[in-house]
Amino acid sequence: MQPLKHTPYDGSTKPFTIALKPLDPREWIELDDDLTTYLSEKDRLYATVPGKVFVAQEATVDAQRELLDLLVAHLLEHHPDTYRQEGTRIHIAGGSRSVEVDDTAAPLRVASLLVPEDLILMRRHEDGWRLDAGALCFPSSWSLEEKFGRTMQDIHIPVPAFGPGTRTASIIDRVFDNLLVEQPVQRFNWSLQAGRELYMPFSQQQRIDRATMRPSKFSAEDDIAAQAFIRVERQTLRKLPRSGDIVFTIRIYLDPLSTLARHSEATRLASSFADQLDALDQAQLDYKGLAADRDRLAAILRKMQDEA
Repeated sequence: MQPLKHTPYDGSTKPFTIALKPLDPREWIELDDDLTTYLSEKDRLYATVPGKVFVAQEATVDAQRELLDLLVAHLLEHHPDTYRQEGTRIHIAGGSRSVEVDDTAAPLRVASLLVPEDLILMRRHEDGWRLDAGALCFPSSWSLEEKFGRTMQDIHIPVPAFGPGTRTASIIDRVFDNLLVEQPVQRFNWSLQAGRELYMPFSQQQRIDRATMRPSKFSAEDDIAAQAFIRVERQTLRKLPRSGDIVFTIRIYLDPLSTLARHSEATRLASSFADQLDALDQAQLDYKGLAADRDRLAAILRKMQDEA
């Protein structure tokens, strides 16, 4: 894994805020040397738990195709060293992988096999924007099956200050309603986990149990600093010109927490990260599953700050 491509815990964004910023369309998809690792993991998940990582309403097939065509064109133009088209197949550099893109049944699933990002299709209904299709192999503590077909406000019920009736929920609806085809946007989020698993599903019942019991994420026998990984989400929103649906992409980066100590700006990053952890209230700690571990993690970061 390539460390520290993005550091939203550096004070540039505040947890549990929208913090959207304009995105240059040329930078829609991010690639690095981990592409093969991510795509191989997607292969494994589609083979073993297909119903948990792909869902779609039948009425979205045309929009899925629109997304696939847009994505292929983007990759060929902006990442020509990695992607090459031959007939109806896209060949991906770095191995023998190629993807057949002339798929009429599940174009969104095909699109997801080209890039490290997860891809979600949101569609406007009378009651709001609904998750009508999704290829989600790397969920950060949520369940695609549970969120499928639900409105954005309902999807955000577990998130402190993001649920139905909140000011944040209203702002998100306006952002989706007013998003321009020519101006995609992006935001970042972070969490901390034990180990480097990409596939981290979580049901609402598991969330309730975790908030009630508040267990540690880490083994008591081992050093937390050695177990902890920073999980960064790069999220983008892009409106499709023909269907008007919105593509929500999620790119996961996993960095060992210990990497911060070797960074050229270790003092600043460790300090700001510790500050963000210290500022989380109880509901936010429960949502991130950090109630039992926050103080120890913050202490590790303060020690990094002092020793840098």
